Amino acid sequence: MIRTCKTSFLAMTAVATFGTTVAAFAEGELNLYSSRHYDTDERLYSDFTDATGITINRIEGKADELIERMKAEGVNSPADILLTVDTSRLERAKDAGVLQSIDSALLEEKIPANLQDSDNQWFGFSQRARIIFYDKADVTEPPMDYVALADPKFKGQVCHRSSSNVYSQTLLSAVIENHGEEAAKDWAAGVVANFARPPEGGDTDQLRGLVSGECDVSISNTYYFARALRKDVDGLSSDTDKIGWVFPAQEAEGAHMNLSGGGVAANAPNKENAIKFLEYLASDQAQQYFSAGNDEFPVVAGVPVSPSVERLGDFKADEVDLSKVAKNVATAQKIFNEVGWE
Repeated sequence: MIRTCKTSFLAMTAVATFGTTVAAFAEGELNLYSSRHYDTDERLYSDFTDATGITINRIEGKADELIERMKAEGVNSPADILLTVDTSRLERAKDAGVLQSIDSALLEEKIPANLQDSDNQWFGFSQRARIIFYDKADVTEPPMDYVALADPKFKGQVCHRSSSNVYSQTLLSAVIENHGEEAAKDWAAGVVANFARPPEGGDTDQLRGLVSGECDVSISNTYYFARALRKDVDGLSSDTDKIGWVFPAQEAEGAHMNLSGGGVAANAPNKENAIKFLEYLASDQAQQYFSAGNDEFPVVAGVPVSPSVERLGDFKADEVDLSKVAKNVATAQKIFNEVGWE
């Protein structure tokens, strides 16, 4: 159950330069590879530096590109930490051999078991609930769980992202884990039959589709909507009162959660600093900032959430082991292809 309760920054140049400089490997530094693209994370980094004196050097990029980069760099990689979004990418990094197991009693204690890798190679630090949103003017009986999205009564009403998106893949992977492959395929086929339009755009676009009348029901991560409650989001914030939401499957497994998380790089030159950084991300201060700065849910119990997130209400979260969910991604993609989910 979830109850809504300036750094010394060094720009990193090409790996050929960065990987051979003494400074990159000096004590008191941390080399961070991150696919989190949120400006608000600057506060996380600066607070860590203020508390520890450890300077953060950062490279940003898409998750798959960073994973491939770490593989190519091999034992000479300067990376100490990989931060990324979604369980499937964390598991992909583990499978690629670019992370390592670590010993941290603090992380094992504070991070729920279903939100961390069984081999301690990655840990979740913030959550997003993937829930159902609907047009209150047109939908008086919204779907109360994911299964209901496949009900023919919603034919021509559903907007969703493409099958190539990791949020789509992980949601279907969770359906597979919770209900089995055959039921998951039937569900995916039913949702495709109910599409209002071919899948396109990001989560904010699915919410905008409700405002424009393009669709009546959509799925989005909660932080996209909470952000529109907190600040101006073009084409959405002025009409949030027209949108209702449902935390699905409250009488069953609970709302699907996806993670933002990270792990220590396999060849981390500053391993002790890397572990300190992950432990800092599990601190109450950092956990609260994930919510205040980016409208996410903390993973550590008892940490309060921001007012915009609190407005969404309390709900039951699916506590399925996300490392198991991540292993279903290939099956999920096969199902998407078979049912014609573009």
